[in-house]
Amino acid sequence: MKKFIVIMTVVLAFAIQASAQLPSVTLKDVNGKTVKTDTLSNNGKPLIISFFAAWCKPCNRELTAISEVYDEWREETGVKLVAVSIDQAQNANKVKPFVDNNGWEYDVILDSNSDFKRALGIQTIPYVLIIDGKGEIVYRHNGYTDGAEAELIEKVRELVK
Repeated sequence: MKKFIVIMTVVLAFAIQASAQLPSVTLKDVNGKTVKTDTLSNNGKPLIISFFAAWCKPCNRELTAISEVYDEWREETGVKLVAVSIDQAQNANKVKPFVDNNGWEYDVILDSNSDFKRALGIQTIPYVLIIDGKGEIVYRHNGYTDGAEAELIEKVRELVK
């Protein structure tokens, strides 16, 4: 019976975490516009949130790999990607040119103090979340290996079936 209770507690904890909503943190995008993180959405369609930093090589490989197929993903599933830079405040003015130079067509938010990252309990980057059309966090992934974007789009496809 004890094992059953422990297992159920763990399952419940994961279920609660998996279906959590975004915390409310007020940030700015790269154009200076205020963004409240708990209002991030994609009009009922899946939303990918990718935490990165300009200095993070795996982050940049991931966002570049997604960029190569992003138009196809949007056409097929309607998904939108929001990139969240955790570059420190003194480097925040370099993020927009960095993103533009890479040709990334993502909305980019600045989390210079890592408030959003910390509120989500994220320890390391790259880190990706998928938010379903109801605003629930349904998938979390830490790290990047070449080809991992294929798993990401599969998770998105499951949401739009």
